[in-house]
Amino acid sequence: MLSKALPAPSRKKMSSVDTAWLRMDSDSNLMMIVGVAMLDKPISAAALKLALTTRFLVLSRFRSRVVSDLSGSWWQEQTVDLDDHVVPALLAPALPAGASNKPALQQLVGALSQQPLAADKPLWQMHLVDHCVGEDGRVRQALIVRIHHCIADGVALVGVFMSMFGSKIDVAPAEPSPRARAAAEENPWAQILLPLTATGIKAIDLSSHLLIKSMGMLGELDKLGGQLAELGHTAGQLATDAVKLTTMSEDTPTRLKGKPNGKKHVAWSEPLPLAEVKAVGKAFGCSINDVLMASVAGALRAYLRAKGDAVARDCDVRVMVPVNLRKASRRQKLGNAFGLVPLVLPVGLEDPVARLFEVRRRMNELKGGYTALVAMSVLGVLGATPKQVQNEVQNYFARKATAVMSNVSGPHTPLYLAGSQLDQVMFWVPQSGDIGVGVSILSYNGGVQFGIVTDDALATDPDNIIHRFAPEFEKLVMLALMDEWREPG
Repeated sequence: MLSKALPAPSRKKMSSVDTAWLRMDSDSNLMMIVGVAMLDKPISAAALKLALTTRFLVLSRFRSRVVSDLSGSWWQEQTVDLDDHVVPALLAPALPAGASNKPALQQLVGALSQQPLAADKPLWQMHLVDHCVGEDGRVRQALIVRIHHCIADGVALVGVFMSMFGSKIDVAPAEPSPRARAAAEENPWAQILLPLTATGIKAIDLSSHLLIKSMGMLGELDKLGGQLAELGHTAGQLATDAVKLTTMSEDTPTRLKGKPNGKKHVAWSEPLPLAEVKAVGKAFGCSINDVLMASVAGALRAYLRAKGDAVARDCDVRVMVPVNLRKASRRQKLGNAFGLVPLVLPVGLEDPVARLFEVRRRMNELKGGYTALVAMSVLGVLGATPKQVQNEVQNYFARKATAVMSNVSGPHTPLYLAGSQLDQVMFWVPQSGDIGVGVSILSYNGGVQFGIVTDDALATDPDNIIHRFAPEFEKLVMLALMDEWREPG
């Protein structure tokens, strides 16, 4: 039951951007953000429900179902029964005794990724899975999280999820005061931003300070007065990026492109030391992002070659990367406030160092533009158009890319819930249209993990891709230690 401090049920109109995500569900791709958190000790369903009551249910979207009529879609609040949203589960032991049953957990996550959420209830659910034996032989409990993308984007949702955890093992996160709850209803982002700031969670923003500065400028055009030259440059860049986004060519056809059938396969790696990634980036004069993206490109290349495919030097794989468009200094509501940037990975380059520098060059080209802003504007327009038009535009952009990739930085220190430590955490954003591959990179507590979801029609063995990330990174480690590389140009 909900706390008496919560406001009376209400009905609120859904924004056009959120409506666009609501209507993107298809038989082949459901618009759910899916996460897996590994806890070092089992917690009870009651303890999880308590955390959800104080952190999720204070936000109206987590106690609202979606209703639609001729005027559009609405958030309709209702009484929430947490038994509908917290589902206990148990993995069967692997054979021989004590062996890892991680493949069974990955299979469960894949199956849930293709299972729709109940339309007559708020669009989120969690499975609490016992007896998960990892590759290191340790027994953990898994928390599988599914939340529809129309509620919020990945940046906001990771923040909400992490806010359930505390920074000390024996101290629970403070329950919001009635005043804080009221503020959360008026401005839910305020409730999320504080835990985010405290734990250091933030999106790795491809366009970094340049994009945020530009967003601030665009939001205050009436105050810019005589800065016509700068505004002219901004308008010109916006127009240029809009043309680029709508006229970009398709990337190289590979076995990872095609028509998905809706059956999903999921895999994730064990953590790599984040300190090593930073050291490699420093050695080559590149960012952490550059190193990670180059490792992804190398893993995809190795996988395609292992399948016997020819990989030409000019083979490019385009991934759509979500970019946070929230201003760091401004509190915002739940919802979707991001755009998509098309990053082309140089999968055809065999030399790991050349591949790394090419990724850096392409990333730098994206940092000064407004592609993400244009993409978000397109989403807003699509949410107000007939669904058939939205589908046609959505499929047009899907044909231009092979995968969706998210990259999120989490807290650097461990988090706890009901006396249990959060050991690992991984989230995937959904794929839309005919895109059938999703790649996720998430750092937490000194480690960084890669995750991947593939559609059955394109790749049934995502583990075969995941296991290639670490070797590609190790190549860069070895070359950095050898100090025999030379930057091109």
